[in-house]
Amino acid sequence: MEVRQDEEKSLRKNITALGWVAFFGGLSQDMIAPILPTFYSQILGLNKEMIGIIEGSVTTAVSIMRILSGIISDKIGKRKTLVFIGYLLSALGRILLSITNIGWVAFGLRLTDGVGKGMKDAPRDALVARSSKMKNMGFAFGYQRMLDTLGSFIGPLITAGLLAILINYMNVQRYKFIFLIAGIVAFITILLVGLFVKERKTEINTNNKFSFDITVFKGKFLLFFIVMLIFTFGNSSDAFLILRAQNVGVKAAIIPVIIAVFNLIYAILSVPFGVLSDKIGRVQVIKLGWLIYALVYLGFALVKSPWQIWILYIVYGAYYAMTEGVAKSLVAHLVDDLHRGTAFGLYNASLGLLALPASAVAGYLWDKVTPAAPFYFGFGCAVIAVILLSIFRLE
Repeated sequence: MEVRQDEEKSLRKNITALGWVAFFGGLSQDMIAPILPTFYSQILGLNKEMIGIIEGSVTTAVSIMRILSGIISDKIGKRKTLVFIGYLLSALGRILLSITNIGWVAFGLRLTDGVGKGMKDAPRDALVARSSKMKNMGFAFGYQRMLDTLGSFIGPLITAGLLAILINYMNVQRYKFIFLIAGIVAFITILLVGLFVKERKTEINTNNKFSFDITVFKGKFLLFFIVMLIFTFGNSSDAFLILRAQNVGVKAAIIPVIIAVFNLIYAILSVPFGVLSDKIGRVQVIKLGWLIYALVYLGFALVKSPWQIWILYIVYGAYYAMTEGVAKSLVAHLVDDLHRGTAFGLYNASLGLLALPASAVAGYLWDKVTPAAPFYFGFGCAVIAVILLSIFRLE
């Protein structure tokens, strides 16, 4: 009995440790995100086409690695090792940006970062699920999202502060110093994973070694996956929200402040909505979140004044808090531990891969119909997804 209590205590510490791993990972990532485009163009002299190729390749690498690492972690039964390697690659990719002046080297480092990011996502989610009890899994994933988003909230603020402090230095020196600091912060994640994350022994899936196990696509997980794809098809890049904000008169300098408020709301509400999902059911909270998303997109379609953008972004933060962690908790409920790495890999990767066609459709509707059209389309997809989720009994 005492051994079991010690194991449960260790697993609870896992939730805390993995939360802070997510915090420092998000902090590091969002320290460099605001300055990367300027670094590419002004420091490395890359044209817009090359910048698009680099970041598009990174997104693709992330999606592919999410699937592969999920499958591999199921086959070898070791999540922590892949999480450690993933964070290590990302840290190396970021810190080495501080010493490069060559475009193709920066390309390679960004790919390294992307491979690392994709490699750690699915095994980390599986570790969180394995370290949680079914009755409090919503809280566990909500806790991860809260700390991850807090890092994303603080990261750009640190970068803005450093840029102001180093204003008398040349841009190349300022940016490289920020890359260095972001890389050092990223190495904290490695220490946390190595020293504080413990992995409970799990079964190893020996069937069809290192091949995709199609059996994960069955039952309630398959139904949820299909509905989620329909919803995601209408969920274009958040860049369109920024464009819409500017379209109705919000000044460019105000946009980062609005996004910071959005991230703060997202972080604050992630745990409460995760706990709520443990009490009333994950599907109920996701449905509510998707309905709020539909209303927000309808609002972006009809918006007329800059002040309305603030309200829409605040409510949008609540949508993220209701769905991001809770959806992962639902995936963990629908799939057994033996296949969770694969399931999380497919879930996470599909969100990234579908972002391209969703954004392409949104761009076409914006240009060919009206700037409001992409948001009407997103509204429609969300409503259909809610209806289907109400028909299917997933819990």
